[in-house]
Amino acid sequence: MSDNIKKKVNYMDYIIEKANFDSIDKLAVLAKLERYVNYFVKFVSDVSEPEYLYWDKVKYKQPPHGFTIEEAWFFIQLFRKFSYDTTPIRTEEGEYFNWMKLPSVDELLHKIDISTGGQIFSSAQIFSDIEKQKYISRGILEEAIASSQLEGAHTTRNVAKLMIANKREPKNISEQMILNNYKTISKIESNFKDRLLTKDLLLEMHRMLTYKTIPVEAIGRYRKDNDEIIVNGLIQNKEYVTFTPPNEDFLNGEMERFIEYANDVNEGKFLHPIIKAILLHFWIGYLHPFIDGNGRLARAIFYWYLLRKGYWTFMYIPISLTIKKAPVQYALAYIYSEQDNNDVTYFLDFHIRKIMQSLDDFNDYVTQKMKEGKEVDKVMDSNIKLTERQKSLIHYLIKANNSYITITSHSTLNNISRQTATKDLQKLIKSNLIKGEREGKYIKYSATPKLIKMANDK
Repeated sequence: MSDNIKKKVNYMDYIIEKANFDSIDKLAVLAKLERYVNYFVKFVSDVSEPEYLYWDKVKYKQPPHGFTIEEAWFFIQLFRKFSYDTTPIRTEEGEYFNWMKLPSVDELLHKIDISTGGQIFSSAQIFSDIEKQKYISRGILEEAIASSQLEGAHTTRNVAKLMIANKREPKNISEQMILNNYKTISKIESNFKDRLLTKDLLLEMHRMLTYKTIPVEAIGRYRKDNDEIIVNGLIQNKEYVTFTPPNEDFLNGEMERFIEYANDVNEGKFLHPIIKAILLHFWIGYLHPFIDGNGRLARAIFYWYLLRKGYWTFMYIPISLTIKKAPVQYALAYIYSEQDNNDVTYFLDFHIRKIMQSLDDFNDYVTQKMKEGKEVDKVMDSNIKLTERQKSLIHYLIKANNSYITITSHSTLNNISRQTATKDLQKLIKSNLIKGEREGKYIKYSATPKLIKMANDK
């Protein structure tokens, strides 16, 4: 989904399909509910987990015994309303968004807590601080690229990765978006997480995210009504207006409430930090405070809040990389929440499932890296001792055709100093495993014939 100028487009609004309740005799159905309650309870579970479903999918389900599907959906919505907890997020009409705590939420949050509380490397040995920093650097890089691609950045992951790794200047707006996002997320990890959220900090984040990508006069300020911003996107191969943000007077007042909520001001009933981080993500998306960069900012705020709450291992997990695999579902999570009784459960459910998937993906990635390290061990002579960082570099040079690395890219990708990066490469040069050739201002290091022969022989 992306921001656009209303007067330049002529798309239809995307309105979700609603069930027709005109033919329902509510009193008669209430009597059915009393008689067939056990069937109905099972149906509630079926349409709530493992995915919280809306009518467009529920209508294809087999209705519970004694009910039509419309009757069942009528009572599903009634049941959900009675189960709601209220959020602080409200509409221009003064109605609040609500959410329903699904039966599996406590279990999933517990699993996330365990995974992000020190057991994230469940398939690996305890890593050194240097190795952990390498995974954080990878997480920031992947998040920056995927989050920008979700907002329309058109460039490949490999091109973007090389740009950042070699500190090359961006060639176009897409590359600039990614570099901006990388710098912003890095600053959240190193500095912003230690600061309370203020309007000044929000504007600073926005300036970083949109540097050289939107008109200068639009950077670092809230949008105005005459900006005529809409959100549009491709659904079912057709372009629609998916959302029109609230007016500027409402926006300005709500942003003050948003900042207080993000800083845990006047906290009442305890809310799990992950649930709250997702609500902050949704709130920014709903208010849409800027003419551009709102999606990237929303995901950045998600990370900012969790880091402040001690969930530092979320820096390993590029959530946007997982979301990018389901962009339409991500958009629909917003749309269902906005158009179905202000039920933000759709958005919460989507994100909790994506966090779980991201954790699984990360553990798979760590397992793969360990496997690669063992493969390199088999290739190396027993008298050549390499660090995990050097093994990763060797594996890359062996497996990727025409691959090379520079001191700058090795330093950036592993978040180490140029001096440490140079020492890494010098050891590999001394062992005759890599060679350097100057090309322009770079010295490109690639596999030597000796290393290639060792790999082929094994």
